[in-house]
Amino acid sequence: MSLPAAAEEALRTFSEPASWEQRARLLMAWGEQLAPLSDDERSEANRVDGCESQVWLVGDYRDGHWQFRASSDARLIRGLLALLLVRVNGLPAEQLQALDLTHWFTQLGLARHLSPSRSNGLQAVLKRMAELTA
Repeated sequence: MSLPAAAEEALRTFSEPASWEQRARLLMAWGEQLAPLSDDERSEANRVDGCESQVWLVGDYRDGHWQFRASSDARLIRGLLALLLVRVNGLPAEQLQALDLTHWFTQLGLARHLSPSRSNGLQAVLKRMAELTA
């Protein structure tokens, strides 16, 4: 399965830094690029359960593909969300539901730095995406 262009760019970008500190700074910079959600979109209905931080997810279905937007109150989580979004946006529902999230973050060199709670939270976001597309 080929990757979306933005996901390819993320792989190139995250293959360069050698240290976790460099990757963490890069991650936070990616999070700053997320389109902000409106106050209405930051509603309880859009909040993702299973995340330690506050995370909101909004999905739109256009031309047979899903486009998601997300935000969090935590800077590092916003970066992780940005990387998740570049991997999933534009995928048809069946590919989205088959996505191996651990493999994606391993490819980026980030999986070993994710705490169990962050990994669980990202899985909760992916699960919510799958629920929205079902």
